[in-house]
Amino acid sequence: MNAKKNHKGFTIVEIMAVLVIIGLLATLVGTRVIKQIEKAKYETTKANLKTLHTAVNQFFMDVGRLPTQEEGLEALITPPAGLEGYDPGGYIEQTKIPKDGWKQEFKYSLAPESGKPFEIRSAGPDKEFYTDDDLVSTDIE
Repeated sequence: MNAKKNHKGFTIVEIMAVLVIIGLLATLVGTRVIKQIEKAKYETTKANLKTLHTAVNQFFMDVGRLPTQEEGLEALITPPAGLEGYDPGGYIEQTKIPKDGWKQEFKYSLAPESGKPFEIRSAGPDKEFYTDDDLVSTDIE
């Protein structure tokens, strides 16, 4: 019996070519996904800054003063002792002060260098305050 067997398969060169193509596609897609994630972190931070800034202004209109440096942003959810006019529901819907897109706490400051009465600051992606990548509530449009 002399039957020829036809073995068809892929050569190592063909397999390597496919792996290289898959690697290039993964790099392209991965880069775009990372850019979108970073953009989402910025947008989340800007939205939270705007919300907190508005809440502090509402606190001021109701109470007649800004939260002190010591009270900080916690005054938006927990009423400081002895305040009249404080909204019993607080000034933000959350039960905790939100964090920025990089999971860091915001910094609340009275009489900042900008000349505004207060500011709320995110340290940005480098997680260090007062560097070029900070996001500040007084700069958010």
